[in-house]
Amino acid sequence: MSVSEKEKDPAALKEDGNNLFKAGDMQGAVSCYTKALKLSDKQAESAVLYRNRSACYLKLEEYNKAEADASKALDNDPGDVKARFRRAQAYQKLGQLDQAFMDAQRCAQLEPKNKAFQDLLRQLGAQIQQKSVQLNSTDARVQQMFSLLLDASAKDSDRQKAAQNLVVLSREDAGAEQIFRNDGVKLIQKLLQSKQEDVVLSALRTLVGLCTGHQSRTMAIVNELGMEQLCAVMGSGASTVSLAACHLLQVMFEALTEGMKREIRGKDEAILPEPSKELRSMLRHLLEMMPAANVSGSGRDSAINLLVKQVPRKSLKNPDNSLTLWVIDQGLKKILEVAGTVSELSEGPPLTDNSHMSCSVLLNKLYDDLKSDKERENFNKLCEEYVQAHFSRSGLNAKLRAIQTVSVLLQGPSDVGNRTLEMSGMMDAVISLCASEDVTHQQVAVEALIHAAGKAKRASFITANGVALLKDLYKKSENDRIRVRALVGLCKLGSAGGTDFSMKQFAEGSTLKLAKQCRKWLCNESLPPTSRRWSVEGLAYLTFDADVKEDLVEDKNALLAMCELAKSEDKTVLFAVGSTLVNCTNSYDVEKPDPQMVELAKYAKQHVPEEHPKDAPSFVEKRLVKLLEAGVVSALVCMVKQESPALTEACRECIGRVFLALVERQEDRGTVVAQGGGKALIPLASDNTDIGKIKAAQALAKITITSNPEIAFPGERIYEVVRPLVSLLSLECTLLQNFEALMALTNLAGISERLRQKIIKEKAVPKIEGYMFEEHDLVRASATECMCNLVLSTEVQKMYLATGNDRLKLLVLFSGEEDERLRKAAAGTLAMLTAEQPELCARIPGTTTHWLEIVQALLLSEISDLRHRGVVIVHNMMQAEKSLAETLMESEALEILSVLAKGGEGTPEAVSKIAQNCLDKAVEYNIIKTREGKEKGKGTEP
Repeated sequence: MSVSEKEKDPAALKEDGNNLFKAGDMQGAVSCYTKALKLSDKQAESAVLYRNRSACYLKLEEYNKAEADASKALDNDPGDVKARFRRAQAYQKLGQLDQAFMDAQRCAQLEPKNKAFQDLLRQLGAQIQQKSVQLNSTDARVQQMFSLLLDASAKDSDRQKAAQNLVVLSREDAGAEQIFRNDGVKLIQKLLQSKQEDVVLSALRTLVGLCTGHQSRTMAIVNELGMEQLCAVMGSGASTVSLAACHLLQVMFEALTEGMKREIRGKDEAILPEPSKELRSMLRHLLEMMPAANVSGSGRDSAINLLVKQVPRKSLKNPDNSLTLWVIDQGLKKILEVAGTVSELSEGPPLTDNSHMSCSVLLNKLYDDLKSDKERENFNKLCEEYVQAHFSRSGLNAKLRAIQTVSVLLQGPSDVGNRTLEMSGMMDAVISLCASEDVTHQQVAVEALIHAAGKAKRASFITANGVALLKDLYKKSENDRIRVRALVGLCKLGSAGGTDFSMKQFAEGSTLKLAKQCRKWLCNESLPPTSRRWSVEGLAYLTFDADVKEDLVEDKNALLAMCELAKSEDKTVLFAVGSTLVNCTNSYDVEKPDPQMVELAKYAKQHVPEEHPKDAPSFVEKRLVKLLEAGVVSALVCMVKQESPALTEACRECIGRVFLALVERQEDRGTVVAQGGGKALIPLASDNTDIGKIKAAQALAKITITSNPEIAFPGERIYEVVRPLVSLLSLECTLLQNFEALMALTNLAGISERLRQKIIKEKAVPKIEGYMFEEHDLVRASATECMCNLVLSTEVQKMYLATGNDRLKLLVLFSGEEDERLRKAAAGTLAMLTAEQPELCARIPGTTTHWLEIVQALLLSEISDLRHRGVVIVHNMMQAEKSLAETLMESEALEILSVLAKGGEGTPEAVSKIAQNCLDKAVEYNIIKTREGKEKGKGTEP
């Protein structure tokens, strides 16, 4: 049957699926069964296909899907005992023990002598009994804590202890259920009104335990407590309480949205109402917090943070951006109220130093989530209307609000910001306010001017019209807040040439003077943190110049001050620190031009970018050493931990780039790991830009190659490293990244079976096999080495046992290649496979007519490792079948083994011993005879 005919025949597809299942390729089997189900029109056939696919999902640990398929099989054929057994197994893994017990009991009734059914029934009985005991015990503990918390005469210390115990209990499934059923939510509502911060924190953390991963409980809690109370708690003045409330709302959002995504199965879940009503209610209250004067600055920042995380789509592949459109329609102007607030003026809600940056990030996320020009035009129109409404009013304060809004837009959706900046009179107002005698007016205008200089055409306009003004402010202003901002404006304009040494905006030495002043302000602790942050912003622009980089890394006090600022409460400094470090480490991407194109450009008198001599690798390496000595790793680790919208994906990418540069030298990797760099890289490899993920994953690979992974990533963290490494096995990555990922996976695969299973589960095996065909010698060899460690897993061994593939043939052929590293890896894989799966030995002669020559070449190799692998393969083959032993003994292998068995100089003892065992086996088979046997006339010569 041809391939095209097979694709149309459900029976053939089912047979292919069965073969793939036996070979351990569960994903392939699922694909075949799914195709067959689409074609099948017979009820009985569909039932079997669903049952088989359910078995695959059980192996893949996708228990919801396994249960769903088993149920569909039973819908078609209620008497299918195998499908019922599989559903019982799925229910057990999902924790639905009562339903699992009913299915297992029915299976045992239908086939009383089936041992597997009886064993499952016993397991479930024990689990149900244990859960019952646990529930009774938990019920008593919950009642005791409630009594203590409600007792007004109890000591405060006892009540606090009870509240903390309640938190611990809520993290257990049984405990959370008992708290919820014993009217715990009403009690928690009273605790939230307490004036003791510890008690309020305990109440919030208990609610986190109740809501985590539980949609129905979360919906009930949202409706019972009401969003007004939760938002009031989050908007309170205490930052710790505000953060805890923010975390609770985050957990609630996740529980509701995950519930919407999950496939609904079973009667209990089917009657649940849609949680979209609760979601909209939560979002509406968060938007109402934006302009509210009674909400604290930290509470408002938490609300913005939640909107950033929950509103935009997580993936652009999801076509539904209705939530973003709803938020823009209902709340864009409320968000712009925060954006336009000038803290120094009495009007507007209270803000923190981070509020404007958080607003910029939210506005940018909303704008990026729009799908059409019509949607973007509506966003632009709403922003322009808001800015125009304030700008056209009489009074300076209204104009300042308009300019401040433009400034925030320029930092976020810059296209929108540029359009509002081009409104009639706006730029003139900014320039004129820069000359104002009022410090607040100057500050707002200068910041707008700095953000406006972001694009080349705008920068050239400001260079022509605003440089003199900025220089005047820098030299003549008596207020350091204004001077530092004017300095940053000059820095930004002075760095317009980027890393191009030949394009400098200012006279020779000017950038160095500006950088020196930035470093001076950075080290001045008497200045407010915001002013010191602006000095880092200036360095972020100026460090495009290699002379400035060199001066900065030589100034230890400036580096220490920058690192301390990165760890501070001011989150707005994160991107500036990240950008400065990217420049200092030269970890930005540089495309090296084609030499022929450079010559053509010179001939045509076109500009050709030039690299600064101090950007040479030797200078970069010295800078990296200085940064490590200054403690930059601990600063980067603190930056990663920040729960703030200011930690944008662009900022994460910067941190990933710097980490990759810091681990470039093998001798520095231990320092990076010791200071927490390994732990920090794991989230960077999953939550980042596409480039940032690759950079962080490559840094993880470098650490895993040269460090002991169990020390670098202790405990469960080591399993989190696997996915980022597997992501590097992609055609979009460079061969170096592929190679390093394979090397790192090889190390992990050699540690434990659980790690091998994790690698298999991440679907790495087919990718690794693909790289075994790579033309590059090192990549091909490293892929084979990785496979050598993976074959210790039974699932991978089954892939080699499956018929109809050339996996074994490839290993045999690789064992005869000239590349020593590849031969070692392939021969080692063969040695292990033939030891674990003896039936493979009989297939080796069928792989190639040169198999015997390849084996003999291994035995004769001058490299002891290859000889060792060769004798192990021969020993395994002789142990497996007498006919194989006869074939080997009839060849030159007998003579080679005889020489190896004698040992002597250059032959390791282990090799001699295995060679002797081979000869002993041949004697046992009566293929050859010993010298003594020959004298007595026993046996026959081969």
